[in-house]
Amino acid sequence: MEAETLSGFMQEGELMNQKILKITLPMPLGMGTVNCYLVLNQNGIFLIDTGGPNNEKMLMQELEKVDCPPEKLSLIIITHGDFDHIGNAAFLKNKYGLKIAMHPEDSGMAEQGNMFFNRKSPNFLVKILVPLFIGFGKSRRFSPDIFLQNGNTLSSYGLEARVISIPGHSKGSIGIRLESGELISGDLLDNTKEPAFTLLMDDQIVANNSLMRLKHEGIVTVYPGHGEPFDFSVFKPKN
Repeated sequence: MEAETLSGFMQEGELMNQKILKITLPMPLGMGTVNCYLVLNQNGIFLIDTGGPNNEKMLMQELEKVDCPPEKLSLIIITHGDFDHIGNAAFLKNKYGLKIAMHPEDSGMAEQGNMFFNRKSPNFLVKILVPLFIGFGKSRRFSPDIFLQNGNTLSSYGLEARVISIPGHSKGSIGIRLESGELISGDLLDNTKEPAFTLLMDDQIVANNSLMRLKHEGIVTVYPGHGEPFDFSVFKPKN
């Protein structure tokens, strides 16, 4: 990740404008990388998504690099319930007493360790092999402390942002829309090669509706779950 640190945003003892730092962690079996984001402002530091299981050591190292030991975190926000986004949430909750917020539609994924909990039935072999290889055991499971719904503001937690429901990749997928126009989008949108819908879509029609909703939200920059941030105005879906 970039060599920026939280202390780099300090000026005369106060945090400057709300900032986003990207943390990139590897996925298992060479499947690429996944992004977590730190959002910081004068009220606190917020971690959006946590990476995959068995990555807690690397996540801790990345937090230390930016002068953010886990005990400084104000809240964990989960964009959706897939293993590569919730994998270290239980660790952070149990060790540091951090609260976890996510949409109730995906909470069963976290509670049961089953990323197909509320999705259309996948290939039987995929359903068996994915948990086996990713290793989402009971110690990784958790119940959210806070349920987020479409339109909820996060200002009561210190984050100047609003929740936007963007199902399609999963039923409980949400985006976090900062007041400055940035959107942390989870896996509805992707930019590993070019800005696009994610390849792993549960319901493409629903995803298309979510995209239409986003077009009315004044979004400037998208921070996706995989790949690099991109200018939302250039997004032209191919599917």
